[in-house]
This record gives sequence, structure tokens and C-alpha cells, in this order.
Amino acid sequence: MRIGLFGGSFDPIHLGHLLAAAEARAALGLDLVLFVVAARPPHKTPVAPAEARYEMVLLATAEEKGFLASRLELDRPGPSYTVDTLREARRLFPEDELFFITGADAYRDILTWKEGHRLHELATLVAVARPGYPLEGMPVPVVPLLVPEVGISSTEIRRRIREGESIRFWVPRPVEVYLEKHGFYR
Repeated sequence: MRIGLFGGSFDPIHLGHLLAAAEARAALGLDLVLFVVAARPPHKTPVAPAEARYEMVLLATAEEKGFLASRLELDRPGPSYTVDTLREARRLFPEDELFFITGADAYRDILTWKEGHRLHELATLVAVARPGYPLEGMPVPVVPLLVPEVGISSTEIRRRIREGESIRFWVPRPVEVYLEKHGFYR
């Protein structure tokens, strides 16, 4: 199988994430896309708790065949290092071809990640285009993935919620209901 590991804090997951995953699945011929929720990312501090972000990913991916929420980082103690996640994925899927998918903005700093220079040995690295982050000149070998720009970001969603603005059509409806119920980002 060809398995994509889509890594991110998903704080919250939104339609841009789902579009990127769908485009990656089609462009790379992936059989499965695992949404790997960063439990304790060392380079940023998520606002919502890891379990809440995982629950939102579950809700967002529930009806899409070939999309699954993953607990690879949530059930492991310590910081969420990508190299550890890829080693665990390699152990779980020894015969499968692995692709690690994340935004081009994250790859700009990959050499500051734990063993960042080795990640391409564990999986094919796929860089999703993001506004303001060109795909040229990456510090490690990556497969560039162009996706339609939707102008949606988790940062903007959190700001909109904080300021009482609507997030309708920014996130899947079940995620919107979850956020209303639990009051995250207010």
C-alpha cells in the first residue's frame, strides 16, 4: 500500500487540510491518508488539548473513505518528534510505501527538527504549497504538491472564533458543532 502520513497540530482541522489530503491522495496514488495529530509539537504550542484536536480530526475524516485519524503521536510519551513517528510508522507498515505530508512552511525549518536531515530516509517527504512559502529551495529532498489555494488557516479560524465571527464553511460542520459545544478558542 501507499500510505500518506499527514502531520499537523490541526488546531483546528479545516477544509484546507482536507483539500490538501484529497489532492495528495489523488496526485500520489495513496491508498490511505493517516491524519497524525501532533500531541506535543516541540516547535509550537497548540491552543486546544491534543485529545480535543484528535476528536475534531475524527469528526472531520469520519465520512471520507481512505482518511483516518491517527493516534501515532498521542499514545507516545514525550515530545512529538516526526522522526519517531516515521520510525513507528515504518515498524507498523514495513512493506508499505510511506509519504510524510505537511505544509511547505514547516519544511523550511526541517533542519531544526530532531534528525530532520534523516526524515527523507524514512518516507518520501511531500511539501504542500502554502501562500508565501515557495516550494523551491527546500533544505531536504521533497515532492512538491500544488493544491488550490483556499486562504483558510487554523490561526484565522481561532481569531474568528475569539472575535465572535462565523466559521461556517471554514471547517466541516461536525467540527463547527464540536467547537460550539466545547467553547475552544474563545
